[in-house]
Amino acid sequence: MTRRQELERHSHSLGEIREIMNSMKTLAYMETRKLTRFLDAQHAVVRSIEETAGDLLGFYPETLPEATETTPVYLLVGTERGFCGDFNHTLLSYLESALEAHPSDRPLLIAVGRKLHALLEEESRVAACIVGTGVVEEVDAVLIQVVNELTSVQSKRGVLTLYGLYHGGDGIVMQKLLPPFQNLLHRPPRFPHPPLCNRSPRDLLVELTEHYLFALLHDMLYTSLIVENHYRLAHLDGAVRHLDNESAELAQRCNALRQEEIIEEIEVILLSAADVDEKGNEVMKRS
Repeated sequence: MTRRQELERHSHSLGEIREIMNSMKTLAYMETRKLTRFLDAQHAVVRSIEETAGDLLGFYPETLPEATETTPVYLLVGTERGFCGDFNHTLLSYLESALEAHPSDRPLLIAVGRKLHALLEEESRVAACIVGTGVVEEVDAVLIQVVNELTSVQSKRGVLTLYGLYHGGDGIVMQKLLPPFQNLLHRPPRFPHPPLCNRSPRDLLVELTEHYLFALLHDMLYTSLIVENHYRLAHLDGAVRHLDNESAELAQRCNALRQEEIIEEIEVILLSAADVDEKGNEVMKRS
């Protein structure tokens, strides 16, 4: 196989890779469009629960248990798939900075996403590794696994202080999930009269806490997934541009080699013609 044929074969392979990456870009873009609709609704749910809890605590602040020393658990939302740049590395870097700024006694980590697992294989603080999401339809299944792992850890360690660490629209977000509603205490009530409750304020707050945790976890997973797809779009776009540049360079090299081959062929033809003319002249001289 000539050098030019090798380059053409390599160029063809790059073209196939480019088509695959373009398909991945299209899927990532479609996923961001779906997630945008989910996120708007999920944000509204979280705000609604917070407003309800705020109204309740505005008149019954004693229903919120006092903060005590508990086991800190960090829920890290990484990626299940690759082609998203430094997404997982940035998350872990932020975690280490947060732990240095607020040291605690043996924090536990729950990691979501296989690509994040690979970076934590030798980390002794990891309590569980959960398969992550690739598309929005997988969020509910992952959420169930997260709740099961939290329940398991709580049965062994007692009451937990849960932090969610994930990529948000403006960078890494670290949000306190449990105990909830701490930031709503001491806010002035929105209304002059307490809410009418069919249940005791404490029972109502417990039920709100369950709904709030599920809503926040959904919000975290949706937000992280949409940012992941934005990372993937940017990463693949850069990779496609690199492939285009390399393909253009290969095309130029192939053209140059083809021109050299044509020149060599012309030279052979001219030499052959000259040889024929020389032999013809010799024949004519002899005759």
